[in-house]
Amino acid sequence: MDVRRKSRTRVSRGIVSLLLAMLPAASLQAEPSMAERRFAELSGIAGFQAYHPDLRFRQLGLGAYAEGNHEEALRRFLRAARFADKPSQAMVAEAYWHGRGVEMDRALAYVWMDLAAERGYPDFIQFRERYWAALTDAERERALAIGPAVFDEYADEVAQPRMAAWLLRGRSKATGSRTGFVGSLAVQVMDGDAPGGVRTYNGRDYYATEYWKPREYWRLQDEIWRAPVRERVEVGDPTTVQAPAEE
Repeated sequence: MDVRRKSRTRVSRGIVSLLLAMLPAASLQAEPSMAERRFAELSGIAGFQAYHPDLRFRQLGLGAYAEGNHEEALRRFLRAARFADKPSQAMVAEAYWHGRGVEMDRALAYVWMDLAAERGYPDFIQFRERYWAALTDAERERALAIGPAVFDEYADEVAQPRMAAWLLRGRSKATGSRTGFVGSLAVQVMDGDAPGGVRTYNGRDYYATEYWKPREYWRLQDEIWRAPVRERVEVGDPTTVQAPAEE
C-alpha cells in the first residue's frame, strides 16, 4: 500500500456528495468524449447493467444511501467493490470513517480509501491523504497491519478478472457469437422517455469495445477518473435488474 506521512491536499466536499451528484458510471470531465457520453446513457439501462455488476451494485448502493438505509447501501457497495469499482470502494471507506451502517473504524476506512486510490485517480488520492493525516499513530499501525487482507480480496489484481468475465460474457450474448461479432444488430431497450417507451441503439454503439472488452473498459475508466471532476451529469433513479448469479 502507498503510505503517506502527511496530507498535502484538501478537498471542498465529502466523497458522499461527490458520488451522489454524479452519473452512475463515473464523473465526467468538462468536455467528455462521445464514448463517455454514451457510457453515461447506457449505464442507466437495466440490460447493460446486467453484465456490468460494478455499475449495477453501485447504483443500488447510491439508491439505498439516498433513502437513508446505510446498512443496505454498504452491502451493495461491497458487492460492487468485488468487481473493481473504485467509487464503491471509496463509499465503503466513507461508511467506516463515519460509522454509517457499520461500526466506525478509521483504520479500516483508510485501507479502503487507499484501495480506491489504487489507480491513481486524483479525487480518491486526495481523500486518502486527508484520512492519513487524521489518523493517530496507533490507527496508522493498524491500517498497515490489516490492509493486505483487504487488498487480497478487492485489489485490481483479483477484482478486475471477476469483472472481465462478466464483460466478455455479456458481449458474447450480442448475437450468440463467442467472438462477440455484432454485425448489423439493433438493440432495443425500455425507456419511458423515448417515443413508444423503447429506445433503439446501433449494435456497434451498444457493444462498443470500450464498454465490453476488459482492456478498453479499464482505459475508459482511466480517461474518466484521472482528471479532477469538473462537471456532473444527473441520471434517473437506480433500477433493479435480474441477472445470473454473481461469482
